[in-house]
Amino acid sequence: MSDGNQFSVQFWGVRGSVAVPGPKTVRYGGNTSCLEVRCGEHLIILDAGTGIRDLGYKLLPELPVNTNIYITHTHFDHICGLPFFVPLFIPGNKITMWAGHLQPEYTLKQVLTEMMMAPLFPVPPEIFQADVDYKDFTVGDVLEPHPGVMVRTAKLNHPNQATGYRIEYEGKSICYITDTEHPEFGRDLNILELLQGADLVVYDSMYTDGTYENFKGFGHSTWEEGVRLVEAAGAKKLVIFHHDPTHDDDKMDAIGEEAAKVLPGTVVAKEGMILSP
Repeated sequence: MSDGNQFSVQFWGVRGSVAVPGPKTVRYGGNTSCLEVRCGEHLIILDAGTGIRDLGYKLLPELPVNTNIYITHTHFDHICGLPFFVPLFIPGNKITMWAGHLQPEYTLKQVLTEMMMAPLFPVPPEIFQADVDYKDFTVGDVLEPHPGVMVRTAKLNHPNQATGYRIEYEGKSICYITDTEHPEFGRDLNILELLQGADLVVYDSMYTDGTYENFKGFGHSTWEEGVRLVEAAGAKKLVIFHHDPTHDDDKMDAIGEEAAKVLPGTVVAKEGMILSP
């Protein structure tokens, strides 16, 4: 486990919608959304797409694992990795999963149980051997998973709802804004408030301004809108994330080059990349 005052994020899955492993996605990666955030000795995980499987194996030397997993929303590409997260099957681990978009219609435990229900999955969540807790909160709540670690939340514009997160530690901040669709005019005020002065902004850049017109209502945004939000909020660095599964490595190279010209310092998320605010 990390120690000291380290504050960093590592990307384990950067794709949207569906995993796309293969020779055309080797450099940026083909797994769906999962981020590992280190706040000193504390571990926070954002989303549980297919990328969480590899993260689980990486954590084995650190047993026992004590982590909070914050889910943006429960569309399949953001939760399908959970049944393959090895720490869930090891006694002595403590894993708390959070969601802010489901109540009052659902609970997180109910949704995850139904995902692992026959005939869709061979075993139920009761197979987990770790100490697992499921917690629902109301979007907008401010959470404090550990002393000195603050998690602020905001509503995103996505079908079936979603939550954006801002993690604050040691005077720095990392924002995770994925699966949201920007308004036709102006900026999304919920997101703009969450991003104010942030050091690092990971933003849903599924489309470009040129392709977005074909996908209105799908619940995703563009890297150009990410630039506009970062500039309007006075944030420091944009990270392009939630890559379209049709965008191969060459396409992501081109997007990264164009974005860096518009907003110098912008980076495109890659599996394995580690960033510190």
